[in-house]
Amino acid sequence: MTKISKDTFTFLEELIANNNREWFNTHKHRYEQAKQNALDFTEELLVGIKKIDPSIPEDLQAKKCVLRIYRDVRFSKNKAPYKSNIGISISSDGRGGTLPGYYIHIEPGKSFVAGGYWMPEAHHLKAIRQEIDYNTSDFLDIIEAKAFKNYFGGLSTEDQLKNAPKDYPKDHPYIHILKLKSFICSRSFTDEEMASENMINTLLEGMKLIYPLNKFIKEAILQ
Repeated sequence: MTKISKDTFTFLEELIANNNREWFNTHKHRYEQAKQNALDFTEELLVGIKKIDPSIPEDLQAKKCVLRIYRDVRFSKNKAPYKSNIGISISSDGRGGTLPGYYIHIEPGKSFVAGGYWMPEAHHLKAIRQEIDYNTSDFLDIIEAKAFKNYFGGLSTEDQLKNAPKDYPKDHPYIHILKLKSFICSRSFTDEEMASENMINTLLEGMKLIYPLNKFIKEAILQ
């Protein structure tokens, strides 16, 4: 089974310490090796996720999922030209789309898997909240399932409004969910875990739990 190479982590560690074009160009062959490692890893991951989520296109390839390492610094105070991670984004509408999906983040000391819908557009956010309000029990069955909570600890509460959203009373029994601005879950991994032989199976275990959340959200915004 393909795994993330320790050489990939070593390259990223050195890139963090030398985030400039001169160093990167000198070590570009190492970046290409790390990128190929991520592509091989993603190809194997795609075989599994396509069995879990039938909305993932059968012809989706790893090269469409592994994100560019080059940063867009035009509107950022941080002018470092390269990301310090390798990101893998998988969804039914392709990389960087506007539907819920799955994300794997590979970075020394900061690796994780995540899923759901991060910061949806206003009309999508409204539709998701409405669907949760109408079908609360179905949503709770997903996020309060024992396996989901054991793997992710629950739904992330990092992005949320201070006050109740428009059209919902502040004493709504599930206002803590309706105040969310993102509907995501995540789990962190150590470098050793991320580079382990069984990591693809571990990630697919999480993606299988993410799938019902993504399906609920997708049905809310596409109906």
